[in-house]
Amino acid sequence: MTDDTPDSLIPYDEIVQEALRAVVARVLGQVEASGGTLPGNHHFYITFRTHAPGVDIPAHLKARFPEEMTIVLQNKFWDLKVAEDHFSVGLTFNQVPASLFVPFAAITAFVDPAVDFGLQFQALDADVEPEPHDPAQNDSPEPLAKPAEDGSNVVSVDFGRKK
Repeated sequence: MTDDTPDSLIPYDEIVQEALRAVVARVLGQVEASGGTLPGNHHFYITFRTHAPGVDIPAHLKARFPEEMTIVLQNKFWDLKVAEDHFSVGLTFNQVPASLFVPFAAITAFVDPAVDFGLQFQALDADVEPEPHDPAQNDSPEPLAKPAEDGSNVVSVDFGRKK
């Protein structure tokens, strides 16, 4: 065997990142459904890229946090709204209320310290196209295996396994 692992034609990293972002969406959605009340001692630290596509925060916050900022959802937040691809929330910064609109793709970290739970993400750029992949080699228009001639529906497949 060789130490060289072939490049995957399946974007596993992207699929896992998308699934983990769905965890954040589901948790925030449950808080929204409960009227914005966090259960028990739960509270969330959410870090996101302030310049990511779709992020909408006040200019003074973008100037103060030009790359990334962390918000805390604990006691004083309002109007939490969760959609499939983003959330919005009202928070106070130095006693000045602000509304934030954050696409899930902009999130780089989600932490619930009450239960020692955390997720790290690679921030996605919505305006960047995914890397092109070679076409799958099993998509030929002609079948690669022929049905058995005895009328059964058994297909013979040989994967060419090394011995």
